[in-house]
Amino acid sequence: MLPRSADLVLERMRHACLDGVRLLSDRQPKRLRVDEHTSGTPAIWLHPDGSSMAWIIVDIGERDWSKLAYQFGHELGHVMANSWQADAKPAPPCQWLEEAMVEAFSLRGLGRLAKDWKENPPFAGDNAFGDAIADYRESIIRGCTALADSQGLTRDAAAWFTDHRSEIEIPGLNPFARAIAVTILAEYDHAPDCIEALGALNRWPGRTGIPIAEYLRRWKHSCTELHASPQLPLRLQDLLRIP
Repeated sequence: MLPRSADLVLERMRHACLDGVRLLSDRQPKRLRVDEHTSGTPAIWLHPDGSSMAWIIVDIGERDWSKLAYQFGHELGHVMANSWQADAKPAPPCQWLEEAMVEAFSLRGLGRLAKDWKENPPFAGDNAFGDAIADYRESIIRGCTALADSQGLTRDAAAWFTDHRSEIEIPGLNPFARAIAVTILAEYDHAPDCIEALGALNRWPGRTGIPIAEYLRRWKHSCTELHASPQLPLRLQDLLRIP
């Protein structure tokens, strides 16, 4: 991996994800560090040194810029959702929902990156790679959409949640979190202001380790505290019919 080239891709993806988005959290880091590891999965390294740096781990092949942007965008979503400090350990039952939201966050960023790359590539004469990024993104979306159709999410989201709840609430980017990521992506596209609500996540004791009704209630309250749009938690509450 060429460090300078990787830096250019990461900076472009950071802008693609965050330009025009208000960063309202009172817990955002002052710095980002991105490391490439040769094994393991992408992650946030929850380093207990008390620093104000968020530490992102990616695992990609040489010059695999689409994959680098995608993995970085997902982990950057976790950073925006206040999941970068040492106490931010993932926990059921609501970690799946954060995973779905940051997956959609990365897919939105990839779409913007593809357009920007085609118009103004970071490497001279590389405009055509914008189409490759768009194809990479579309392949992920097709996979998520196929999951949503097979699980019944597209027919009735509330019934989908009720019928599969024990499987849905398994931590991580499980197949159900991937399925609903496309629905959340559509919400981001429809109402871009709702993305700022990610910065209001996890600002309460228990973080994702509380039942979804309480999770959404605390999230809405956190949005009020930060003067962030509550549209995203309200939309998810309505979609899943959470009382």
